[in-house]
Amino acid sequence: MSQLILASASPRRAELLRQLGLNFTVMASCIAEEEFVEATPEKLVRKLALQKGESVAARVAQGIIIAADTIVEHKGQILGKPATEQQARAMIKALSGDAHHVFTGLAVIRMPQKLILTDVVKTTVFMRKITEQEIDWYISSGEPFDKAGGYGIQGKAAVFVEKLEGCYFNVVGLPLAALWKLLADAGFSPGEGAG
Repeated sequence: MSQLILASASPRRAELLRQLGLNFTVMASCIAEEEFVEATPEKLVRKLALQKGESVAARVAQGIIIAADTIVEHKGQILGKPATEQQARAMIKALSGDAHHVFTGLAVIRMPQKLILTDVVKTTVFMRKITEQEIDWYISSGEPFDKAGGYGIQGKAAVFVEKLEGCYFNVVGLPLAALWKLLADAGFSPGEGAG
């Protein structure tokens, strides 16, 4: 039986895996994300997910490691997690009334075989026009500060999203259909990790 290891401290990713009824352990990766610069969002998230997965794989003798990295891109600019209220406000204003893209890189590594599989999923999110009063309300909730792009679609920001093109779970941070395929390709069968 293969042990699943989530290479992420993200409570949202853990919750999505629990939604599938999977047993897993959490082992956070230790890489400095800001050190990486890539030409495209796709290359960046793939590289970051792989680095996270490899950092955990180096500490694991056996098991299947799941690693992911999510970024928000708007008009060629990558929006990370806002550190201040001003940054959160600027991000939400920029996304208001416009479309942006969410990219998640996935890496699945099977040990001890060192089998490495990766994928990148892209979702386009269309935000309605958001008023200043709504921005104040959202920032005061505290929700924007640990989320790429300054918003969480699974939380209060759901009221700002008009429509999506692509996978909803990708915007939350773990595209489940794509992950399931990688796990199957790595030899994981649904019954072996179920809780």
